[in-house]
Amino acid sequence: MTRTVLLVRHGTHAEVDRVLSGRSEIALDARGRREAEALALALESTAIASLHTSPRTRARETIAPVAARRALPITVTDSLDEIDFGDFTGRSFAALDADADWRRWNAERATARCPGGETMMEASERALAYLRGIAVDDSPALCVTHCDIIRALAVRALGLGFDRLLAFDCEPASCTTLAIGDGELRIIALNERVR
Repeated sequence: MTRTVLLVRHGTHAEVDRVLSGRSEIALDARGRREAEALALALESTAIASLHTSPRTRARETIAPVAARRALPITVTDSLDEIDFGDFTGRSFAALDADADWRRWNAERATARCPGGETMMEASERALAYLRGIAVDDSPALCVTHCDIIRALAVRALGLGFDRLLAFDCEPASCTTLAIGDGELRIIALNERVR
């Protein structure tokens, strides 16, 4: 049976577009908190049966207003965690642009591994396995996760290689909706700004 999954990128924080935060515990900034509240309000008329989130602070803060409005429990799972960026974590994008390993990672996402971290395949496999395991009764499921996890699932749904991962945007607090069946992975909506 098919499940509907709403993948939401966490809201804005002070390092967005400046630093590769990775698995840091940075919290939402004021704009991100407004985005989280706006998301909860915008989704009020959307059917949601279950809530799931990455363990990162910014993801948990993004889902909290939705949970409060719906009185639903939140499942926190490492399967939706950010990619383990290894040695890239915490570095500014300006500094990373001069790093040959970083350039290779972005040019060869299908095969490259973050130094000391994960590959795109490993990250997408753990997330997809989790989403496929969500019970049909828990669908539609709202899952708050991270930009590259959402992009990885989207390129898989589109039948593109991971090298095409940067071909589309995934904005903070945006929503990408997938239909997930036994052998099916289909995009219903991509990078919707719900505020």
